[in-house]
Amino acid sequence: MPIKRARETKPAAPVLAGNGKNLVHCALSETNPWEGALSQLDTVAKRINLDPGIHKYLRTPKRILMVSIPVQMDNGSVEIFEGYRVQHNLARGPAKGGIRYHPGVTLDEVKALAFWMTMKCAVMGLPYGGAKGGVRVDPKKLSLKELERLTRRFTAEISIIIGPNKDIPAPDVYTNSQTMAWIMDTYSMGVGHSEPGVVTGKPIEIGGSLGRNEATGRGVVYVIEQAYKELGWNLRGATAAIQGFGNAGSICAKLLSTLGVKIVAVSDSKGGVYADGGLDVARLNTLKAEGASVANYKGPGVTQITNEELLESQCDILVPAALENQITGENASKIKAKLIAEAANGPTTPEADRILHDKKIILLPDILANAGGVTVSYFEWVQDIQSYFWKEEDINNRLRELMIKAFQAVHKISTTENVDMRLAADILAVQRVAQAIKLRGIYP
Repeated sequence: MPIKRARETKPAAPVLAGNGKNLVHCALSETNPWEGALSQLDTVAKRINLDPGIHKYLRTPKRILMVSIPVQMDNGSVEIFEGYRVQHNLARGPAKGGIRYHPGVTLDEVKALAFWMTMKCAVMGLPYGGAKGGVRVDPKKLSLKELERLTRRFTAEISIIIGPNKDIPAPDVYTNSQTMAWIMDTYSMGVGHSEPGVVTGKPIEIGGSLGRNEATGRGVVYVIEQAYKELGWNLRGATAAIQGFGNAGSICAKLLSTLGVKIVAVSDSKGGVYADGGLDVARLNTLKAEGASVANYKGPGVTQITNEELLESQCDILVPAALENQITGENASKIKAKLIAEAANGPTTPEADRILHDKKIILLPDILANAGGVTVSYFEWVQDIQSYFWKEEDINNRLRELMIKAFQAVHKISTTENVDMRLAADILAVQRVAQAIKLRGIYP
């Protein structure tokens, strides 16, 4: 069933927008992220009459490992950091999820993120369960050698539960391909042979995959394209604003511009710029490569704006690609975009979700829109296991195929159940995980 195109004056609610009473949110809770995740699960469980036993199963992470990480600092002193690795569910396969280094990391945050990885992998149809890891540290205050020692000791501590057939970490906030190289090497030393499949997001030279760096942003663009196609809208000539000009945001800007979308606003942690006539994405990338902020972009008709002002700017497509809880009950009513694609995890609060629905704004949820990263991570894992690597063109084509397939599965539920895309994605994920649990049964 095709989505009806909204009228330009007072748009009718397209099926993608769903039904207000069915709205549910998968973003980080403004109070406690784990409570937010459980609330999301409970809402879906009630909606689909989930078996009570399976409901209890999914409310409890399978494993929680909390470790102490002693690190010798460059000055000879010893600091102790706290780290976590949570495996939420393994019914569909080994656990998959990133590791983040951040001073605000908490166990409840990591539990919630592991739950959402279970959901994301299930939506994409990947043979994985969800996991997440984190270390409570400010990496900006550590030297490169201190970061290496921290990473290697953390890896040694969690090595009892990770492995290419058990749990495969990946980069996340303030970790990168170098971090993954250290993890791979440390784990390999422990098992006595090179094991590239223990992590994804590695450098190409040691088993990384072509296309991985661009995968998250590319996946976001693929679902935007598909949504526009379903809506009967013309993507060429549309305008876009992108909050966050890191990996995902910058790739989104580049790829959207090649499709004829005018990038009118971008921002990073230091501010942003807006121009009705559009911004030169290549110049923005040059600024970032030189270590400058996009806020330093100058030109005719260019206005400096804040991150908050970017969200409220005049545009057709809004891509929040920064942090969680950016679109809230306070600013949602001021958003002018007609479509939001969540490149970040949890950028929209539950209250904002309801307001956006009332405004007939279509929202592509994070567990669908930004799943390109974990999908190409899956491709990397498969290539490592086979010791056979694919061409980048093949990887991008396979990513497009899986992103479109996932979009269509979510959209089908949205239309048949008359719910918004977020709840439709949640329903699809929980149903798939529940089916796996049911088929496998309870041991012994």
